[in-house]
Amino acid sequence: MARPLLFLDVDGPLNPYAAQPERRPEGYTTIRVPGPGRDGGGSGPSGLLRRGKPLRVRLNPGHGAALLALGYELCWATTWMDEANRWIGPVIGLPALPFVDFGDALFRERSDGVHWKTEALLAYAGDRPFAWVDDEQSDADETYVHAHHTAPARLHHVNPRVGLRDDDFTALASFAASLSGPDHGF
Repeated sequence: MARPLLFLDVDGPLNPYAAQPERRPEGYTTIRVPGPGRDGGGSGPSGLLRRGKPLRVRLNPGHGAALLALGYELCWATTWMDEANRWIGPVIGLPALPFVDFGDALFRERSDGVHWKTEALLAYAGDRPFAWVDDEQSDADETYVHAHHTAPARLHHVNPRVGLRDDDFTALASFAASLSGPDHGF
């Protein structure tokens, strides 16, 4: 059977954008992603680059190996969409990954408080178990996922000031391991 999915956001979990601007977190490197048109194309995450200014992104090169060791099928769930394969994956040591194409849902607010990503992630997952690593989920997302998804799901919030830490990897590994029991067959 297929491994569970791990939906992976960039800004917050991998790029602790809310960290103190003058201090790069230990173990991280900084890249500058050019604004649209500066490298001959429309680089960068949709909606995040304004007026062509480069975006500072802090990444931990060790995160790729740690994510690959978790036992999930990794999938980008970020406004970067396929651009994560160009800018993020190579820096942290990830191969090209599939991504959720949010299309018209990108940044669309919902009246029920559910995050604009949530419905698209459930559609992508189908009936597969998944974990979703992000810094923007809420109780409304938990409620929505558990009401509309029949397989096990874990919404894992990451503090955007610190990014993914050892305890996050432990929690994600524990969830994946819980799916390999006789009830789940993964």
